[in-house]
Amino acid sequence: MNRELNANQEIKKQTSESKQQALQNSVIRNFFTAEGKLKHLPAQYKKKLIVLHHLVTGLESERTYTEKEINEYIKSFHEDYATIRREFIIHGLMNRKLEIYELNPKEQWNRWDDLI
Repeated sequence: MNRELNANQEIKKQTSESKQQALQNSVIRNFFTAEGKLKHLPAQYKKKLIVLHHLVTGLESERTYTEKEINEYIKSFHEDYATIRREFIIHGLMNRKLEIYELNPKEQWNRWDDLI
């Protein structure tokens, strides 16, 4: 009986993870061009977080960036670098001190996969 319960829990977990991966893939496919450019930021909070998480994957943790470096990085995806840079800060992905930016540990990020 206990084994069956554990097996059912594992199946539910795998199903949930595959649904989350499918959602993530769908959002990235819908909001990014084939060339990797961001079409626009989603209005829906969960989708916005997925896009922001995707954007920061190209940045190195434990490295500091000047504001100019962050702007150039974001411009490679979208022209409105100021809004996206602000969103990185608002949603806990990065912190800023005296125009120096750094990725926060992932534990501090607002998580899209915890949202219902």
